[in-house]
Amino acid sequence: MFLAAALQMTSGPDRAANEARAAALVEQAADRGAKLVGLPEMFEHIGPAAEKRAFAGEIRANRAIRVIREICANREIWCLAGSVAELAEGGRIYNTSALISPQGEIAAVYRKLHLFDVDIPDGARYRESESVAPGDAPPPIVDVLGIQTGLSVCYDLRFPELYRRLDADLICVPSAFTAYTGRAHWEVLLRARAIENQAYVFAPAQVGRIGRETEKRHAWGHACIVDPWGEVLADAGGESEGIALAQIDPARLAQVRRDLPALRHRRKDLF
Repeated sequence: MFLAAALQMTSGPDRAANEARAAALVEQAADRGAKLVGLPEMFEHIGPAAEKRAFAGEIRANRAIRVIREICANREIWCLAGSVAELAEGGRIYNTSALISPQGEIAAVYRKLHLFDVDIPDGARYRESESVAPGDAPPPIVDVLGIQTGLSVCYDLRFPELYRRLDADLICVPSAFTAYTGRAHWEVLLRARAIENQAYVFAPAQVGRIGRETEKRHAWGHACIVDPWGEVLADAGGESEGIALAQIDPARLAQVRRDLPALRHRRKDLF
């Protein structure tokens, strides 16, 4: 059993301010005993795509990732570095999540597969594919303190086949869900993925007005940790930055899978 902390941030275009705030929140979570800490999607920068292209590079050279790696090594914790901009071919970037070990090493990297191209009825327009290249590999699985942990990012949450293939004990979903879609779907989707995969769901989140003041970008927040029965163990709320803390318990995982053995009842011969 170990304590996990899903962090909630309000990121903007100031990279240095975002990095400092992320580092402070990770340190606070470690002070509270968390052994797995998660940052939200694009915690290092939310702003114009041209700015991301200007600083994006190889993931190991990323300034924010270097900071998180140092904290992990000093505090002996795991950290899901939500996602950052990584340089891709053709002038685009990848939306890349990295899992950092207690030795400060990059244990796994995942590039977001599903890109958010949507016109939101609240007036905001999103065309992630204009600046972001989709990943071309399924999410990795990493053993984190005895729990098989799988990576995904935000919009991936709407594609259940990804998680069925992932077959993880704990599903990571660092996000920047819009307020409009989050109000309707965030919690129910997190709980659905937990229930159908009988897995913990670990969902750090952006909250409030993100990006530049002139942009109509409002993030839903409600960073959550959900257990394998679909119970919300912790919720950071929808108003401000904060931390959702909860225990990840292998015994609870085993109990749910034993009491309702749906995963064993799958018809793998047909699907």
